Amino acid sequence: MDEAEIRARIEMLKQDHRDLDTAIDALRQLPNPDMILLQRFKKKKLMLKDEIAMLEDQLIPDIIA
Repeated sequence: MDEAEIRARIEMLKQDHRDLDTAIDALRQLPNPDMILLQRFKKKKLMLKDEIAMLEDQLIPDIIA
């Protein structure tokens, strides 16, 4: 993956992360939220966050101190 592809993937993942945030908030507003679905959304959100961090690390050049 080149830098442009990595940046595009990061933006897509960040959008998915925001969408999940919105879905989690909406689900919490329900009188009887589906707790299993809520946990799945939270787990997916954490996975996205980890992938974003990994990709962002690829953009930082390795510097030997």
